[in-house]
Amino acid sequence: MALTPDYLIERRRLGQRVSFWRWMTALVVIIASVGAGLYASGGGEFERRSAHIAKLKISGIITGDEDTLRLIHDIAESRAEAVIITIESPGGTVTGAEALYDALRKLAAKKPTVAVVDGMAASGGYIAALGADRIFAHETSIVGSIGVLFQYPDIVGLLDRVGVKIESIKSSPLKAAPSPIESATPESRAAIAELVQENFDWFKRLVRERRSLDDGGLAAVANGRVFTGKQGVTLGLVDQVGSVDQAKDWLEKEKKLPHDLPIREWRPHGFSEKWGLC
Repeated sequence: MALTPDYLIERRRLGQRVSFWRWMTALVVIIASVGAGLYASGGGEFERRSAHIAKLKISGIITGDEDTLRLIHDIAESRAEAVIITIESPGGTVTGAEALYDALRKLAAKKPTVAVVDGMAASGGYIAALGADRIFAHETSIVGSIGVLFQYPDIVGLLDRVGVKIESIKSSPLKAAPSPIESATPESRAAIAELVQENFDWFKRLVRERRSLDDGGLAAVANGRVFTGKQGVTLGLVDQVGSVDQAKDWLEKEKKLPHDLPIREWRPHGFSEKWGLC
């Protein structure tokens, strides 16, 4: 078949169209990859520099991990106009809770910060709530557990039954005490009790100062028990029964925030935006 000029021109045009769509496809893939990278790294500078209400979730065992502390610092440096912290935690280590509390107080010094107890804010979880300017909780939420616990296993009886004997050479009697392979001595029990009491005193001082409780009010809540959100309001542990909706309303009314500010959820590996209420 002879190749006419018209045929060659049409072939060239077809090739150009195919090349165009190939380039367009490659461009879309590149843009999508860049977007995914920005999301994974925290949403990109444009999102961080636009006004919004930051939403931060504190969940699980509180350890004062670096990812969470760094995230709180990033929110403090962002264009967030306020922060809503949602809490779902049974507690954690005393040191971890202290580190988290300190970070949240620094955040609250820069931006209005409120806490919303989802299901539970007990022990270290409640310490996190104390870091906010105002505490909201559902009526059936669990709050409190103001106390300190130190537990260790005792397997001395088990070792005796299986015929295992462990010898220890110590520089002093209280080294590595209490130990699961040795019966606790009165001295080791007293040393741990002193440690527990000191941490408990710190916890109580925090509750007294942050919740403005007198001696009677503190004694009523600092006995280790938990309370519902509704009980917490009566006892002074919680400011108001409510959810994220009520927390946002309070920020708009008391802190004069614009009504149309979007809520953006911040996460350790980025944040997702939810327009309106979450």
